Amino acid sequence: MKKSVLIKIIVYTFLAILTVFMLFPIYVTIVTAFKTAQESTANFFALPSSFNLENFRIVASDRHFLNYIMNSVGITVAAVSIIAIVSPMVSYAIARRMGNSKYHRFLYIFFILSIFVPFQVIMVPLVRLMSSLSLMNQIGMVLLYSIFSLGQSIFLFVGYYKSIPVELEEAAIIDGCSTVGTFFRIIYPLAKPMTITVVILNTLWIWNDFLLPLLILNRSPNNWTLPLYQFNFRTAFTFDFNLAFASFMFSIVPMMILYMFLQKYIIEGITAGAVKS
Repeated sequence: MKKSVLIKIIVYTFLAILTVFMLFPIYVTIVTAFKTAQESTANFFALPSSFNLENFRIVASDRHFLNYIMNSVGITVAAVSIIAIVSPMVSYAIARRMGNSKYHRFLYIFFILSIFVPFQVIMVPLVRLMSSLSLMNQIGMVLLYSIFSLGQSIFLFVGYYKSIPVELEEAAIIDGCSTVGTFFRIIYPLAKPMTITVVILNTLWIWNDFLLPLLILNRSPNNWTLPLYQFNFRTAFTFDFNLAFASFMFSIVPMMILYMFLQKYIIEGITAGAVKS
């Protein structure tokens, strides 16, 4: 009995320490965004003396700030929309035929292996390719995000489709439904939890990504996304923490709200995809 209590104490203590480490960056972001430069210099980790919104006003008053937000929103919405339509369709074909088709098994392995290729390996040839195709713009970003997401998305969807009974599709076909009709009327609605899971994961990635926009969109400030804009609070000798963290809040809050409303679907999708019926 004492051993069991001791184990619980150790586990909960570890979880409490881990929680503090996870929440501390959020705390620093929030308090720094509301501080003045003088308060940050005096004590970087202390609470602000007042509810100061000046940093947010300065960031929002930048005449290009709305353009940066629209660039991020446009790229994220377009890429995630393509991912939410293409990935389930490709995964469905692979999931239902890979058992009897070497070609579909090869496709599945091919997509899964793409997850293990470090991005740094393909950076230089990727930039040269996109430049030669005149795609160093938002359209190129949407295409790249859609392609790079296929490996993880197909892995998740194939596992989920295996949990859906094939008898549902057979019944639909007997009733005269085509393969395309069966997918959009039966399978795709049933895959809603996994679709939302993939949408959330890719939205968080695309919205916060810095390296790919730096490579593709950095030729013109008009093409910048929010992460690129935030990076440019840095100069050769200083970094304006207060304005930078205020801009971080503009990026963090929408994603936190989105995640809070849809987190139950992420848990449901991953749990269902882990069990084969």
